Amino acid sequence: MLDYIVIALYMLGMIGIGVWATKRSKNDEDFLVAGRRLGPLLYSGTMAAVVLGGASTVGAVGLGYQYGISGMWLVFSIGCGLLLLSLAFAAWINRLEVYTVAQMFELRYGPGASLLTGIVMAAYTFMLSVTSTVAYGTIFGVLFELDRVPAILLGGGVVIAYSVLGGMWSITLTDFVQFIVKTIGIFFIMLPILLVKAGGWEGMHAALPETAFSITHIGTQTIITYFVVYFLGLVIGQDIWQRVFTAKSEGVAKWAGFTSGVYCILYAFAGALIGMCAKVLLPNIEVRDTVYPTIVEYALPAGIAGLVMAAALSAIMSTSSGALIATATVVKEDIVDKLAPSQAGARAAQGERDEVRNSRIYILIFGILMIAAACVVRGVVEALTIAYDILVGGLMVAIIGGFLWPRGTIKGALASIIAGTALTLGTMFVMKDVFANEPIFFGIVGSFVVYVVVSLMTAPTPAAIRDEWNRRKATKREEATV
Repeated sequence: MLDYIVIALYMLGMIGIGVWATKRSKNDEDFLVAGRRLGPLLYSGTMAAVVLGGASTVGAVGLGYQYGISGMWLVFSIGCGLLLLSLAFAAWINRLEVYTVAQMFELRYGPGASLLTGIVMAAYTFMLSVTSTVAYGTIFGVLFELDRVPAILLGGGVVIAYSVLGGMWSITLTDFVQFIVKTIGIFFIMLPILLVKAGGWEGMHAALPETAFSITHIGTQTIITYFVVYFLGLVIGQDIWQRVFTAKSEGVAKWAGFTSGVYCILYAFAGALIGMCAKVLLPNIEVRDTVYPTIVEYALPAGIAGLVMAAALSAIMSTSSGALIATATVVKEDIVDKLAPSQAGARAAQGERDEVRNSRIYILIFGILMIAAACVVRGVVEALTIAYDILVGGLMVAIIGGFLWPRGTIKGALASIIAGTALTLGTMFVMKDVFANEPIFFGIVGSFVVYVVVSLMTAPTPAAIRDEWNRRKATKREEATV
């Protein structure tokens, strides 16, 4: 009963933060990117929260249980992706002052570049939100002994409520709370208690096979898969870029983001070690994804167990809310506004409050669709893998090329997106294996070749567009105050 009370209070607290954050969302910039004025503490916390979802917590503990210390590779690759994004690209991204990845395309390549990018990005972020909803719906079902649909409705309702109320401000504040809960639950409660119960490093060595301490036991092919999908996907995802847009300066985006990346790497080892301790204490758990809740119930007292379960929910809900607002932003800014420019013009004539209301409507609509999809879709892991493969195989070359190669053109970018996506899906269809690495490799290589060849065969980007892009890239933003 005490655990239920702790979790219920946590849920109510998330909604309460959403209500409070409504006062800070005065215009679309506040609502979509938190006014672009997050300092290092809030920024690093919310960035770590959004990248460390259910796969990084419940999934990583299960991987540690099955493979030992090499179960850390999934989260380790996420941390490395965040380090690369922060050190190499975050300062540039922060200077652009846009809302979406697709708007970066239009700024870099010119009109006509954002619609196709927006469609691909929306598919990715929507499937990410659906997968996260299924994950925390499963946990709610176990905790409260609910059927699948009511559990999804309960968890999804909470996420939609605080996302609609305060937008990115409420998501930022709830993510920061979730970051604190997650840190306490994993590093200061679960890990030390389980290490003691398992007999420390010596106890684990005595109880586990030598392969559990091999850094490559999970398999070279799997390690490559994690880096290709998560390392590269994190660098170019809208849900991650939207957090970079919230930083009040490029220094915050770079160095606070770097801190988040280091935190993720530490989180990777913590999850694997927790899984190894669970293997020592409960060696006969059959389903990998149940290791986390099972070991929590076994090892922790009432109340504390509720807090640690809230840590798992925190991880999953932060990813879900981030993906939800990213989907709504991309659809509103990059798809609807391009397909119905008259709607964009009509909104431009409205007041700031009307703009926020419109953004809330989009989040509500896609929140409802997210819950509906989570209730009926079963193969979400396969669908998410396809979305990630299209994201990396189709978009990565044109995005990174836009920053690094001035000769890249709009025709080269669009051709590379089409070629990379077609090659990724085509190879996947031929191989009949969603989880194979070859499709994404073919997609990246084909996208790169087409990008270079078509760009060299077509006229360079017009000077006016190039000059504005270079001006944005070179101009540091003045720091906003929180």
